[in-house]
Amino acid sequence: MSADPKQSLLQDSLPNITRELAPPTHLSLMTSDQFWAWAMDVGIKIGGALLVFYIGHHVAKWIVRAAGRGLTRAHVEATSLQFISRVIYIALLIVLLLAILQGFFGIAPTSFIAILGAAGLAIGLALKDSLSNVASGVMLVTLKPFRVGDVVQIGGSSGTVEQVSIFQTRLRGADNQTIVLPNNLITTAPIVNLTPDTRRRIELIIGIGYEDDIDAARAAIMRIMTADKRIFDTPAPDVVVYELADIAVRLGVRCFVSNADHFATKCDLNERIKKAFDQAGISIQQAQRDIRAQRRVLEAVQSSVTSAAGVTDTSQSPSPEQQSRTSSPSPDQQTPPEPR
Repeated sequence: MSADPKQSLLQDSLPNITRELAPPTHLSLMTSDQFWAWAMDVGIKIGGALLVFYIGHHVAKWIVRAAGRGLTRAHVEATSLQFISRVIYIALLIVLLLAILQGFFGIAPTSFIAILGAAGLAIGLALKDSLSNVASGVMLVTLKPFRVGDVVQIGGSSGTVEQVSIFQTRLRGADNQTIVLPNNLITTAPIVNLTPDTRRRIELIIGIGYEDDIDAARAAIMRIMTADKRIFDTPAPDVVVYELADIAVRLGVRCFVSNADHFATKCDLNERIKKAFDQAGISIQQAQRDIRAQRRVLEAVQSSVTSAAGVTDTSQSPSPEQQSRTSSPSPDQQTPPEPR
C-alpha cells in the first residue's frame, strides 16, 4: 500500500535541525578535543545566527524609517503610512529568518514552501481569524472610513484613532484608556466618524415654559454664541423652535466649532445659557417634571382605589350593634329558670 504523497513530501522536505547541531558520536564516546570542537561549532552557528538577527533587525527598522520618510514626502496619509510600514517590517523579518536558517543551519526556503503547500489547508483553518484581520486591515486602508486622529464610534466603543495595523486598530478613549479592536470586528460593525471634517457641530436642546418669551430666550442665546470666539461665523449659529411639547417649548441651539474645541465649548454654552436665563427670568423646563406629574396622578389614583376598597369592606362588615344582637338572644328567646 502506497504512503500518502503529502506525508512523504512533508517528511522529505522537513529540515532536520538536530542533524546540523547533533554531535558526530555519542557524548560518552567523544574525547575532550572532539567535544570542544563540536561545542565550538554549535556555538558559532547559534551565536552567528543571533548576531545576524540582531543586526538585520536594526537594518529592517532603518529601511522602514527610510520608506516612511519617502512615503511622507509623497503625501501618503498617516493611516496608510502606518499600515504599509508595518507590512514592510514583517516582510523583512520573514526574509531575514529564512536567510539565517539557510545560511547557518542549511535549511532551504523551499522546504518551508513545501511544508506550507502540504499543510496549507490546516494552516488556513487555524489562521482564518488572523487572515480575516489582515484582509479587513487592507479594506480599512483602501476604503478609508476613518483616518488617524479621527474621533469614531465603532460598536459600543468610541475614541480617537491612534493606529491601524495589520491585525488590529488602536483607539484612545476619552478617559485616556487604550481600546484595541480586531480589524474584522470593525468592518462588520457600524462605523460613525464624528470628525470627517475640521469642523464639528454643537447641538443643544433646551426647553422653556409656554409663558416665557421665545424672542428673549433666542436673543440671550445668540449674544452668548456671538461673544464666543471659538464659534464659527460660517455656517452662522442659530436658535430654532424644534417642538411644541406638552409642558415646554423646545429650542434647538446649533453652531459649528473646530474639532478640538467641541467638548469645552459645549460645556461652556450649557453653563452660560443657564446663567443668562436665570438673570432674564426664563424658566428651563425638563422632562423630569412630566415624570413627577405622572407619579402624582398615579399616587392619586392608587389612594382613591384604596379608599374605595376600604368603604366597601366597611359596608359589607356588620356593625357592633348587629354583632351584639346576633350574639345575644332576645328576652323572648331566653329560657326561664327552672323552679326549685
